[in-house]
Amino acid sequence: MYCRTLLLSVCRQTQRLYHRSAVLNAHAQTATKAKIPDRFVQAVIDVVGDGNVSTTDAVREQHGHDESYHDTSPPDIVAFAESTEHVSQVAKLCNDHEVPLIPFGSGTGLEGGINALKGGLCLDLSKMNKIVSVNAEDFDCTVEAGVTRVTLNNYLRDTGLTFPIDPGADASVCGMCATSASGTNAVRYGTMRENVLNMEVVLPDGRIIHTAGKGRRTKKTSAGYNLTNLFVGSEGTLGIITQATLRLHGIPEATISAVCSFNTIQEAVDSTVQVLQMGIPIARIEFLDEVSVDACNKYSKLDMKVAPSLFFEFTGSPDTLDKQAEVVKDIVSMNGGSEFKWASDPEARNHLWKARHDILYACMALKPGSKPYSTDVCVPISSLPEVVVRSKEAIQKAGVIDASMVGHVGDGNFHTLFTIDTENKGEIDLVKDLADTIAKIAMELDGTCTGEHGIGMGKRGLLQQEIGDTGMEVMKQLKATFDPKGIMNPGKVFFE
Repeated sequence: MYCRTLLLSVCRQTQRLYHRSAVLNAHAQTATKAKIPDRFVQAVIDVVGDGNVSTTDAVREQHGHDESYHDTSPPDIVAFAESTEHVSQVAKLCNDHEVPLIPFGSGTGLEGGINALKGGLCLDLSKMNKIVSVNAEDFDCTVEAGVTRVTLNNYLRDTGLTFPIDPGADASVCGMCATSASGTNAVRYGTMRENVLNMEVVLPDGRIIHTAGKGRRTKKTSAGYNLTNLFVGSEGTLGIITQATLRLHGIPEATISAVCSFNTIQEAVDSTVQVLQMGIPIARIEFLDEVSVDACNKYSKLDMKVAPSLFFEFTGSPDTLDKQAEVVKDIVSMNGGSEFKWASDPEARNHLWKARHDILYACMALKPGSKPYSTDVCVPISSLPEVVVRSKEAIQKAGVIDASMVGHVGDGNFHTLFTIDTENKGEIDLVKDLADTIAKIAMELDGTCTGEHGIGMGKRGLLQQEIGDTGMEVMKQLKATFDPKGIMNPGKVFFE
């Protein structure tokens, strides 16, 4: 028995040494690209363990891009953290050696926010997937960085509570904090900014802070600077979010969904504005143009009329739902809309909203091999009809026939989805010019160049125009205070 135990111990130790040697050998093979010394790789292995470090091309490639059209920019080394302590120690190592550090959640972003533009270390947080606590009586929970929104809502299913922020993709919750995500439910529940109570953040030098104080989870506070919302939307440029304390909401008593179509985009958007101006407490209003509807029909096996359409969702008690729906139907009818097509049972309703969430993939399926380019401008509600119509006119004038429009129009946010051939430079330049034009129209109407995707790589110039020179100077001063060596996700938000 002793010999067998000794043999197993020797075998395990040999495996560990072999794996460590393989990692270092793989790193040596990519050293011409990496420019990171073996001693640094070894130091990272010592922190996170043999099985949590990779310098292989496949893993680096996987961590060098998100869902956007941007070319892959792989890091030199990928490490997987299993605890906040791991994150802290790796951050300190990167800071001491001045190695760029890029946090990685689930890779579902659309602005190149995880591309390693200067190489360095990509820190994957997906193994930090514990739901730390759920306080049902207080309507809040605390989760680690790798927990995704679908995982969280499955966990909450028996509590009668839900986390309603829904960007479509099964994004990691802390990644959603980093980009200030929102989605289809924002008209009722707001964005991540309104639903994050506290965060644990590892600073670039390895220090750990709790943005509202350790363990605090009150619904409001007047204590000091609002550090929580400073890090929400910071896109990994100020620190690494390792835990988030979130607001939860009760699951409504009843829910129904409906679809209606219009003759023109103007009629659909006018209906949206009028519904909101009436103060109807609607849960979701989503707009799809005729190109999007056609893509949905083909990809998700629907049979909607190919015309500008609105998706509605009403929530509340059965009595209030009927009253809400009647008022909305009257408004739709006044604007030339069709009768509602109802989806009241959960299966039909879920199929309808899944089709809406899959619109990105539906549009890409119309052009196999393409990559998505999505705008995400947001304007005050009263400016929504003008920005949508002017954007559509610009697209038609440019001769682009396969661009589609969808929008969380209940909060003034809409997307134009372009499918592009990344090998065709002329096509990319045309689409970039159109995206800039749409963003400038939005900003002209007191809106923003990004309602939910963030700045990342693609909108740095637009941010300069939106915020102005003084605003940008203040942002850069904040960046220099938190990250004086400039290691955190370099090349994002600012030009460097």
